[in-house]
Amino acid sequence: MKKNLTATAVSLLFSLLTQAQDTLTQHADSTRHLEEIVINYRATPTTPVTFLNIDKKTLQEKNIGQEPSFLLSETPAITVYSDAGNQQGYSYYRLRGMDQTRINTTLDGMPLNEPEDQGAYFSNYPDILNSVSRIQLQRGVGTSKNGAASYAGSVQLFSPNLSDTASRTLGVGYGSYNSLRVFGEYNSGIKNRKALYVRASEVYTDGYKRHAFNNSQSVFISSGLFYNKSTWKLNVMAGHQQNGMAWLPVADSLIAKDRRSNANTKAEKDEFFQGLVQLQHNWQPGIHSTLTSSVYYTYLKGGYDFDVNNFINETTPAPLFNYGFRSHFTGFFSNYTLQYNRFKWTSGVHGNVYNRQHTGTEQSVVLYQNKGFKNEVSAFSKIEYYLHRFSFYADLQYRYAIFNYKSSVAFTPIHWQFINPKAGVNFAVNSRTNIYYSLGRTGREPTRNDIFGGNDDLPADSTGKPVIVNHDPESVLDHELGIRWQRERLNVQLNAYYMDFQNEIVLNGQLGPNGLLLTNKVNKSFRTGLELSASCQLHAFRFTNNSSFNYSRIKEASTTFHPVLTPALMVNQEVAYAHARWLLGVTGRYQGASYIDFANTATIKGYVLTNARLQYSLSRYTISLFVNNLTNARYYNNGSVGADGTRKYFVQAPRNIYVAFKYSF
Repeated sequence: MKKNLTATAVSLLFSLLTQAQDTLTQHADSTRHLEEIVINYRATPTTPVTFLNIDKKTLQEKNIGQEPSFLLSETPAITVYSDAGNQQGYSYYRLRGMDQTRINTTLDGMPLNEPEDQGAYFSNYPDILNSVSRIQLQRGVGTSKNGAASYAGSVQLFSPNLSDTASRTLGVGYGSYNSLRVFGEYNSGIKNRKALYVRASEVYTDGYKRHAFNNSQSVFISSGLFYNKSTWKLNVMAGHQQNGMAWLPVADSLIAKDRRSNANTKAEKDEFFQGLVQLQHNWQPGIHSTLTSSVYYTYLKGGYDFDVNNFINETTPAPLFNYGFRSHFTGFFSNYTLQYNRFKWTSGVHGNVYNRQHTGTEQSVVLYQNKGFKNEVSAFSKIEYYLHRFSFYADLQYRYAIFNYKSSVAFTPIHWQFINPKAGVNFAVNSRTNIYYSLGRTGREPTRNDIFGGNDDLPADSTGKPVIVNHDPESVLDHELGIRWQRERLNVQLNAYYMDFQNEIVLNGQLGPNGLLLTNKVNKSFRTGLELSASCQLHAFRFTNNSSFNYSRIKEASTTFHPVLTPALMVNQEVAYAHARWLLGVTGRYQGASYIDFANTATIKGYVLTNARLQYSLSRYTISLFVNNLTNARYYNNGSVGADGTRKYFVQAPRNIYVAFKYSF
């Protein structure tokens, strides 16, 4: 299968290069805008799915080199927490109570989720928001995507727009906990059919928790060629990071003595390098048709230390264990779109091959080595038809995935097949109001961690057979009903959802022997709720509200209980005042209580968080001041319960500040 997919990708690339050469020969010089690189997974105002766009202006105003999770948490139904307690380093988010492994993440349609564990690690690409032109967040199953299942939702990142005006920018920022960011950015604009974008960044912080530092570097390069009927784009992104580990929650007794306590030892550190390259091509053979194709490759190498005795509360010193990883991820996708006045039809194929080597060492002695293989192919076809005030939508995806494992334990490859249908209708009440309903189903395979029960090296039973904890897929049937209301100064999006799960894989609040979160499979569960996104412009003031209400339950035998880390109510309210060269924004967030254990006996209390930002712009200069947690709230937003009943939490930072300066020329 790997050979077939590779051969297909090479054949496709050769075909595209031939087409581009023909185009160069036949057509005179002209400039094409990068918007013509069509990403066919993005929803439009008439697509009957629940989504929210974050534009470049918002990203530029709020980005200080923080993890994207914090910016995403300002949208409905998202919770976030940080290992180190502040906004740099490892952070994680959940959508409608579901973790990142259930959220499809892409860059220009290229999968960013690691196939084995299905996680997307923004921390490996520090300051990535500096090179993102826009984001679309879809909640629910949404439209068909490449890569990991769009289960809870999807986050689509879009690379720099090379048709932007030529510019050069230098930036520096400094704040609490010795947090520093320095970056340089260059965009040539389109000249003689060519364009180039380059950005390099350094991000550092000591972290709020003790010895929880983050030292990261990254680079993003994007270049393009523009012709009459074709457009080429090449993205290269690479990141390197070193961290002091802080992934263990801290016992409440230690927090009471010192809120900056770190349950990981000072000796535990990690180091990772990850890089990707993506070649995109857009070809318009006719006025009604477009062919968009891409090939991509991602490489990862690194590992992290693990103090086993510290993890099991054993005071006797012991050598550090190291988990080492090296992976290769290669794939391609191609989409064909045919569009007329009332009709738009898009079909696409996607395939990738992936392998990751896992190595466990202690004092340079290799204790084990194994390799996981995860390959997949998928195809989709969707149609949109417009009839008077109605737009009808149908989307069907087929996805096949296979996981294999090579080590000292015999393993039989696991295969999964999914047919994911989606359909919906949008009704335009008038030119400013749309009502939509959609029904979609998607399936998702378990992660390697789910299959192995948290073990990095698969154990065998007394007969030599591998101990498989769970290999069954889960599925969801998602109903979305919403209204979009747009006026000159007022925008409102209100939606209700009901997600009905079969064999849902849910977090149980426990940590496995490799530090990863453990899961349980439950037979029946559902998640339902309301979500609101609204903005209003009144003279110099802009009011923005992103809120959500969630009612979720898990049913096991005769017991019904709440899923962990799923607060019922969240409210984000921002008031921004802009006048002349000044911008002042104040954001308030309320997050309700949630449970951190399956038994629903331990909770995280609800809290209110207030942040503020002040910006002054003069000609080419911009200076910004960010004050987070203005009221100095003492809060947690994640935790777990130990085997002995000890309640443990992730403490987040008290009041902290950050000052940023940018010079554009």
